[in-house]
Amino acid sequence: MSFAEAQGRVPKPRDQIGGLSFALLLIAPDHSIAEVNPAAEVLLGASASRFEGQQLLEVLQFGQRRIGDGLTEEDAQMIARGIDLTVDEQKLRINLTVSPISSHSGWRVLTLSDASQGERFEEQDRRPALRGPAVLAHEIKNPLAAIRGAAQLLGRKLGEGERKLTGLITDEVDRIAQLIDRMQRLGREQSEPVSPINLHHSIRRALETVTLGGSDALMWSEEFDPSLPPVLGNDGALVQVLVNLMSNARDAASDDPAPQVIIRTRFVSGVVMNVMRLGRPLKLPIEVQISDNGAGIDPSLRDHIFEPFVSSKQQGQGLGLALVQKLMRDMDGRVSHERDEAGGWTHFRIHLPMAR
Repeated sequence: MSFAEAQGRVPKPRDQIGGLSFALLLIAPDHSIAEVNPAAEVLLGASASRFEGQQLLEVLQFGQRRIGDGLTEEDAQMIARGIDLTVDEQKLRINLTVSPISSHSGWRVLTLSDASQGERFEEQDRRPALRGPAVLAHEIKNPLAAIRGAAQLLGRKLGEGERKLTGLITDEVDRIAQLIDRMQRLGREQSEPVSPINLHHSIRRALETVTLGGSDALMWSEEFDPSLPPVLGNDGALVQVLVNLMSNARDAASDDPAPQVIIRTRFVSGVVMNVMRLGRPLKLPIEVQISDNGAGIDPSLRDHIFEPFVSSKQQGQGLGLALVQKLMRDMDGRVSHERDEAGGWTHFRIHLPMAR
């Protein structure tokens, strides 16, 4: 017997399960749910009483048939990532593990974690997304400035026709410099400070920026919940996130004969993120959804759109959404993407914590 056991301070198994930051379900030999921990209640959006005693596959509907088949095999071990799960009409994208309990035949432990697109919450250890390229970017900016200055000097000594070429040089240098600035932001390790902010004020600021000088043909719609409390975030970073998502939605919808973008805000339950630096799950009940009726992102790119240098735009640099993800992670928030093929809409959602 250890010293801690002798002192009676070892937490009981039930308390240990209750303290886990990931969702855990205990499955009985008859495939019923015997126990659900608090993190599973948060992830699945319902209390333990809703699940305990129910048949696993009756309350949890998995989008892939092989998952359901595997869960009926008593001694099978399973690891699956990025699978679809429906719980009481709530759609989730999760990672799953199933492990048999060797000391109790037929009993299994099932764990779930959120695998929503663009967010690998279990990996949020604040490592910069582009540390190497960011360092390289810093070294590139000095010669770029010299090239720009030389082109301007040449332009003053040349005729009108030749000045067009030097103007092209300076324009391209400016474009590359802007690209480098974005890379540096992606590689920044230190996040901006957070504080309580009015979500709808930030949305208004972003909308003014995006619609300034825009097309009159595009219809912007707002469906706001005015009762939402302040969110915890950085106002400048949040406005940048919203500007990027609104600009993408505007561009995507522009090819439709009747382009539309809808911005919605609402309170949701059951959205949680495991923040490693906090050592606990964090609820993210405030949602902003930006939807457009454009053709949508190429299906071959949908699983990679938050990665640097991946873009569905012909002239896109592939850094906008990577920056959105980075800024949302810095605010302990999340961003995800969904395509509704039947309705013809593309939805981007961000979730944020409430300010206390």
